[in-house]
Amino acid sequence: MKKFSEVSVVQWVKLSVVMVLYILFLIWVKSWLGLILVPFIIDAFTTRIVKWDWWKQLKNKTLYSIMSWVDAIVFALIAVYFVNLFLFQNYAIPSSSLEKSLLVGDHLYVSKVAYGARKPMTPLTMPLTQNKMPVTGKKSYLSWPQWEYERVPGFGKIELNDIVVFNYPSGDTCVTAPQYQAADFYGMVYQIGSELCNPVNLDSMTFAEQQRVYEFYYKVGRKYIDEHPEQFGKVISHPVDRRENYVKRCVGLPGQTLEIKDGIVYLDGKANKQPDNVQTNYVVELLKPISAELRKEIRLSQEDLPEHVNRQGTHIFPLTPAAAELLASKKDVVHSIEKYAYPEYEWLFPMNMHTGWTVDNYGPVWIPAKGETVQLTVDNLPLYERAIRVYENNDLRVNGGRIYINGEQADSYTFKMDYYWMMGDNRQNSADSRFWGYVPEDHIVGRPVFIWLSLDKDKNFGQFGKIRWNRMFQSVEKYN
Repeated sequence: MKKFSEVSVVQWVKLSVVMVLYILFLIWVKSWLGLILVPFIIDAFTTRIVKWDWWKQLKNKTLYSIMSWVDAIVFALIAVYFVNLFLFQNYAIPSSSLEKSLLVGDHLYVSKVAYGARKPMTPLTMPLTQNKMPVTGKKSYLSWPQWEYERVPGFGKIELNDIVVFNYPSGDTCVTAPQYQAADFYGMVYQIGSELCNPVNLDSMTFAEQQRVYEFYYKVGRKYIDEHPEQFGKVISHPVDRRENYVKRCVGLPGQTLEIKDGIVYLDGKANKQPDNVQTNYVVELLKPISAELRKEIRLSQEDLPEHVNRQGTHIFPLTPAAAELLASKKDVVHSIEKYAYPEYEWLFPMNMHTGWTVDNYGPVWIPAKGETVQLTVDNLPLYERAIRVYENNDLRVNGGRIYINGEQADSYTFKMDYYWMMGDNRQNSADSRFWGYVPEDHIVGRPVFIWLSLDKDKNFGQFGKIRWNRMFQSVEKYN
């Protein structure tokens, strides 16, 4: 232990620099609770009443070596925790939903400061994990305590057509069986429920009758999943910031009315700019297999058309308009090529509303905005009930054709948060807002800035082309 008079000038200078940076950090995150650590910081740089490096006095070399590693690992984990929380994190593209803009195997530098870092909502979390521990697969966080959503100031706001990383909104509930890890829980419940029930003609029913059918589907499907843990595993839940990370393109901003017509997104009646590398599915009749050279030229991955089915016959796979034009010109390879018309699909958002919409012809839907009020009716409630009940934590009930929010009858609702509409560029092969609805602002993680590593999953390590050098350190903004 030292007296203040024994502290050197160099130590005082170091302490001053650290304290200025720490106070600036507390001002940025608006958290004065951090002042509790100030006496400990002062002690660490000056008097050293607390023996922070007590293990350096150990004479046992083995124990000394172990403690030096423990000290380094603990420091690294704490540093990584705060860097990941407030500055940036890595994100690897797991699926083809944004191809051919961002590819499977692209590793992204995701900036947290672009839109403002979200303060920890689940603070007791193992660094470098999302919700599971490596190897064991056990939960990597403690559910308590849960802190309220807050966001520190950032450099900007989400703009139209930005590529955004966010927590999967429907990931609040999921099952533990590996084969269903990527499945949307609510879509799975409704679909299982409908398959277990006798077919009904929803078109011939009133809206109230349709609602009762959907409620019954959900009860039957949920009961089946709960009663078959050998197939589905346990039903578990995740807090907002521990839900899986997704990356999509923001094609609808708060307060806009979105509609999709023949695959084109319209906002407030005006067509939104299509991404340069947007993909749609085509029905292609091949005369012979597509060669490796042509496959590379049209950027057709093994996921799009696996090699074992690459043969004469009719196939459906995604192409950009330029790739479709090039493939159509190969008359010795292709007999015919035309856009695939996606059929009506019952389990689009909202799943408890019979709409007749498809992924290519969808809406219109109004995207909720903070401070904006929507008039509520029993007919339009399915569009907003999840936002009101789940995302904004209200008690929402319908009784006798009347809507009650927190016990009081309501014919309108004013939203507390902004919401966004996210879609993939691989338009007919993307699980996005068309299936699970709006993305609340408290789910936003950050904005990808650049690709720091790109690995081709169709190639093995050591094979030429495994590392896609031409994509290294490419700015993601070029794909906006």
